Amino acid sequence: MSESEQEQDEESKPEQEETTQLAEEEKTELEEGEPEAEGPETAEAAEEEKRIEEKEEEEKPEKEKKEENIVEERFYTIPLRRAWIMPPKQRAPRAMRIIRSFVEKQMKIGVTKEAEEESEEEKEERLVISAELNQRIWLRGIEKPPRRIKVRVTKDSEGTVTVYPVKGD
Repeated sequence: MSESEQEQDEESKPEQEETTQLAEEEKTELEEGEPEAEGPETAEAAEEEKRIEEKEEEEKPEKEKKEENIVEERFYTIPLRRAWIMPPKQRAPRAMRIIRSFVEKQMKIGVTKEAEEESEEEKEERLVISAELNQRIWLRGIEKPPRRIKVRVTKDSEGTVTVYPVKGD
């Protein structure tokens, strides 16, 4: 090695030592428990997570209250084979309509004279298809809904009918 190369190596050694010392100091600061300066995004994200957890805890008792008000509960296996008559891109929406009409017939929604007098908005609120059932129908996409599905239909004290998929199926 030439003398100039040796001089450059000697000059770079102190610089390397300084950078390693700085890195060690940063590690010790973190180990000592001093948190890094958190940006506003991380603090806000932590607060939002706490709020979401609190809301979930508050919602659980409400759901239990709704379960207590169940007046009637029935289990059905709904055939969806007529949905497969439709063109492929219309099958899942057709399956949802079949479920709605089946439950309306079986639970006698909209049959009485009082229901005819009600506005259409109130009729829509009386039958609720759960998000879980909707996901089960749309699981394989718009073209391939299931051929049949087992559902649990509940009616609460307010007259609202809710349709859920059977668990474990």
